[in-house]
Amino acid sequence: MNRVLVIGGCGAGKTTFAKKLAAITNLPLTHLDVLGWRGDWEKVPREEFDAQLAQVVACERWIIDGNYGRTIPMRLERADTVFWFDLPGVVCACSVIRRILGSRGRTRDDMGGNCRETLDRKRLAFIRYALTMNRKKRPAVRRMLDEHPDVRVIVFRTRRQADRYLRSLAESGEEEQKHGVE
Repeated sequence: MNRVLVIGGCGAGKTTFAKKLAAITNLPLTHLDVLGWRGDWEKVPREEFDAQLAQVVACERWIIDGNYGRTIPMRLERADTVFWFDLPGVVCACSVIRRILGSRGRTRDDMGGNCRETLDRKRLAFIRYALTMNRKKRPAVRRMLDEHPDVRVIVFRTRRQADRYLRSLAESGEEEQKHGVE
């Protein structure tokens, strides 16, 4: 596992998982939202975003956290592993609400620019999007993944599955260290 995508619904737990996975594997982590936003919720121009992403993807080792659906095919060309958070929309929407309320007035460390969390009309629309996104996008994501049979795909349908995976990965790494395997 050297080049990893973490994808799935908004609020599914991708970023939390990616941070923990990076800590366990020592793979460098890139959040697409850091590349994609600047200023006060100002989107980075597509050409600039694509150039930054191309630099990350060209590296030999990485974890890339986020969807940005139009860039999934480019990232899949280099990925060896995909973690897909395929959670129910209601779980994702509730998480987005908790995230907005918990981070209200602050910019999260996985966001670019000065994108402070607020509860306004745009964020309410985002919550509605989170509710339906995964269901609507699932067929397209499945097709993209099926076009890359050489890429290992691990699907999580619950956060508990993701937590168990991370715990198992951490324990296997500890076991390897005990026995001198690197």
